[in-house]
Amino acid sequence: MTVTTRTGDLASGGRYRAQVPAEWNGTLLLHCTGAAPPSGQPPPLARDDAVAHWLLQHGYALAGSAYATPGFWPLEAAFDDQIAALDVFERDVSQPARTVVWGPSMGGIITAGLVQLVPERFHGALPTCGSLAGGVAVRNQNLDCAFVFKTLLAPDSGLQLVDIADAAANVARARAALDLAQSTPQGRARIALAAAIANIPGWFGVTEPQPRAADAVAREYAQYRWLRDADFGVFFGMRAELERRAGGNPSWNSAVDYGSLLRRSIGHEQVAALYDAAALDLDADLDVLAHAPRITAHRAAEHYLERHITFNGDLGGVAVLTLHSLGDGLVTPDNESAYADVVASTRQGESLRQVFVSRGGHCAYTAAETITCLRALVDRLDRGGWAGLDPVAMNEAAAELGPALNALPHWPAVTSQRSAPGPSQPAPAAFHASKPAEYLRPHDGRSRPPAGALA
Repeated sequence: MTVTTRTGDLASGGRYRAQVPAEWNGTLLLHCTGAAPPSGQPPPLARDDAVAHWLLQHGYALAGSAYATPGFWPLEAAFDDQIAALDVFERDVSQPARTVVWGPSMGGIITAGLVQLVPERFHGALPTCGSLAGGVAVRNQNLDCAFVFKTLLAPDSGLQLVDIADAAANVARARAALDLAQSTPQGRARIALAAAIANIPGWFGVTEPQPRAADAVAREYAQYRWLRDADFGVFFGMRAELERRAGGNPSWNSAVDYGSLLRRSIGHEQVAALYDAAALDLDADLDVLAHAPRITAHRAAEHYLERHITFNGDLGGVAVLTLHSLGDGLVTPDNESAYADVVASTRQGESLRQVFVSRGGHCAYTAAETITCLRALVDRLDRGGWAGLDPVAMNEAAAELGPALNALPHWPAVTSQRSAPGPSQPAPAAFHASKPAEYLRPHDGRSRPPAGALA
């Protein structure tokens, strides 16, 4: 296979990279990375080297950029740099017959954001495991979970929910309080309540079976692992970087009824069971939450997060296929419900399809599952209509790609970028028909912050 590689610097300071096979089929895949590559390294052109190799072998050109300001929530730079990378490709290589934008995790919300901002540049999009409820909604969801945790389990800890001064120390303080809570039945019940407020599923490991719905203890332990190993690093640490970008705290919980959120949560029965087992009064804890001082957002910071990005449901004629793992406790599957709902409000639902894999972990897909989704999206562009998206057909298509592409590595639960192969085991394709729960506190192009939410 002969491949031409092009690299260079963008005007912003970001880095550009493209690979074009000798027998290019005319389709360009613009990859949105979710994590910055190591210093000095070119941007990845797919999440998985095996996927990139397969695509190049089958005639697809690949391009992408390493953003000028990487790190947590680099959306402002990413939007500009990805379009600049596309401009360079069209100038130096050729105008593609069609362009598909795609990416995992943070790259997923960047993908969907580019569709909304510049739909004329794309024909199709594949955002995977992305925060598709939008920036304001996701950060509010994070705040809700952190607020419940601190109020009930660490009220005098000095833990900072917003305006974080020392991110590393704040995360360490949160994890210490979490570990202490996990050691008692009362603490575990309250951890489950905090997780339920954010719809965090009780399923953690990529290779682990999903705990039974009635196994409240196993589900809480999975939620504890999500909070300790993934979520608290975002809620209590990475938020500080977002606040620096935004110029203040962009989140609020004024007027939130946590009892109502719990009643609509996927975890309400689990929480009730654990509270009963611990001889705790759930209503009393909900009353504590109802009377706890609330948090307002900095107006300019909230406006920054609205721009980077809140979804309005307009796909601009772009065909969008999303992919999410059902056991994702970092970017919860209900993000897909929020996105589908706002798209439906614009009567553009025919442009959107959503598929799921039944597996624990964040972005927990095999190379074969990713390739199967890309092929389904390209088929939609060829046919002008969606076909072959039922789980049986997709699992068969993934299996036909062979055991090497269907091997499931022992990924870290929160990985969004994997390039080096690791130990693997057989992993049957796991596409699964699903309708995720409602997003408990949505915020989209139809929403406005309530009175008193912004300072």
